[in-house]
Amino acid sequence: MKWSEISIHTTNEAIEPISNILHEAGASGVVIEDPADLVKEREDQFGEIYQLNPDDYPEEGVIVKAYLPVNSFLGETVDAIKEAINNLIIHNIDIGLNEVTISEVNEEEWATAWKKYYNPVKISEKFTIVPTWEDYTPVNSDELIIELDPGMAFGTGTHPTTVMCIQALERTVKQGDRVVDVGTGSGVLSIAAALLGADQVQALDLDEIAVKSARLNIKLNKVQERCTVSQNNLLDGIREDADVVVANILAEVILRFTDDVSRVVKRGGYFIASGIIAQKKQQVREAIIDAGFEIEETIHMEDWVAIIAKRR
Repeated sequence: MKWSEISIHTTNEAIEPISNILHEAGASGVVIEDPADLVKEREDQFGEIYQLNPDDYPEEGVIVKAYLPVNSFLGETVDAIKEAINNLIIHNIDIGLNEVTISEVNEEEWATAWKKYYNPVKISEKFTIVPTWEDYTPVNSDELIIELDPGMAFGTGTHPTTVMCIQALERTVKQGDRVVDVGTGSGVLSIAAALLGADQVQALDLDEIAVKSARLNIKLNKVQERCTVSQNNLLDGIREDADVVVANILAEVILRFTDDVSRVVKRGGYFIASGIIAQKKQQVREAIIDAGFEIEETIHMEDWVAIIAKRR
């Protein structure tokens, strides 16, 4: 399939309404190229390197891009987008230069272009995540390497919620532990637990595609003898005791199964909960405490929170 890239040179003020217009026109997402990103300060506690090319950004204003399938209705769709953007002026929204350009993108090129922005990243004291297509030499002998081929569906393993989970696993997983990873996605947390010495790791996800992705990445990292992957709804049907349960999912979902976590985690074992936006922190903390846990540590990164709790 061929895709058409529509690019609108506009203003910061118009980003949100133009993004809405593009979504309504059928775009599943937008790309925003804002020159302010070139000077934005980012945390680099573990030596992450952010590579941005100034040539990709406008000198003034912002560029909003979206991708639409090339079909017989494309011309009408683009005309409707242009008209809707022009109508923003009626609502006193500054649309700036409002330069709209269209270019064709081959699907294969579009599906792989993102890889150039994904490089080895040290995400904690011990772990570095390395894409499968990169050559990487460990900096020191005790560095743990996770090779990941995330595809476009389950991320690169460097999102703050994932990073905090891996840091929490470093503090809680011991040799011979049994770990349950709820909502495994790419399988990165299960791989980390195995590399930290866990003897049995059970990776669970309701999404069939996630299950396949996790199995591939687990095999890639040669920990398949200690990791099993199953399609499962949260902890339904899980009976074995676990030393650690880790869940990097939405706060709303965590609230639904804290009692199940308490049932599965051994006394003195740990529950690592992440994927929690800051506004939901207190609500999740209270639910975890009510389920029989003590909060040992709360980790913050950007607008996200992870909680390490120990079962009383």
